[in-house]
Amino acid sequence: MDTTKRLITKSITWQLAGLISMTVIGFLFTSSFTAGGGIAIAGSIVGFLSYFFHEIVWSKIQWGRSDTERLHSPLNF
Repeated sequence: MDTTKRLITKSITWQLAGLISMTVIGFLFTSSFTAGGGIAIAGSIVGFLSYFFHEIVWSKIQWGRSDTERLHSPLNF
């Protein structure tokens, strides 16, 4: 199981990759980097928060985990 710091780092790098690709896609649809970037930034913020809270919810679900994973989950709040 990942540490909280690793989870946050993975979330940020994933969102940066998404930000770049969504900016390009937004530009292709709008012919404007400003509009494409705005769409990408809004999507990145929502995506980051969704991913992070999705991971928190799943860290609390015991289904499919071994006993060792349950004891050492970094997101046990």
